[in-house]
Amino acid sequence: MVTPAATPEQWLQTFEAAVRARDFAGGRTLFATDAVAFGTWARAVAGLDNIVREQWENVWPRIRGFHFEPGAHVHAAGDSAWIAGGWLTEVTGPDGRPFTRPGRGTFVLERRGGKWLAVHSHFSLLPAQSDSAHGRLPSNAARS
Repeated sequence: MVTPAATPEQWLQTFEAAVRARDFAGGRTLFATDAVAFGTWARAVAGLDNIVREQWENVWPRIRGFHFEPGAHVHAAGDSAWIAGGWLTEVTGPDGRPFTRPGRGTFVLERRGGKWLAVHSHFSLLPAQSDSAHGRLPSNAARS
């Protein structure tokens, strides 16, 4: 059973542990039923049942060692808080070899009934800085 977090920092640690353990039930206790999520697997998902089915169940079994990097930004004001930071996880590549996959994540938390719950999360892989990801820069484009 997951103990309710007293602070957003504790909430983040509890979420990281749930992901690493593939503890879907524990993860569910950290999110509001009406949460909305953007993810690395699902584009946009509304409702906790859908988040679990369309994002978590497709990602968590594929990854190992999920954690936010030190220095995640955390800010709380009253019954609202946000967390933003980089994360790392290990995955298995198409060649069967493990590699580290970096990304970034953001959470919006609300304190409901004395408990911090995520009402929004956004996970993305780090952007690729390439022509294939962003298109070619026209030769006459101004660079500032």
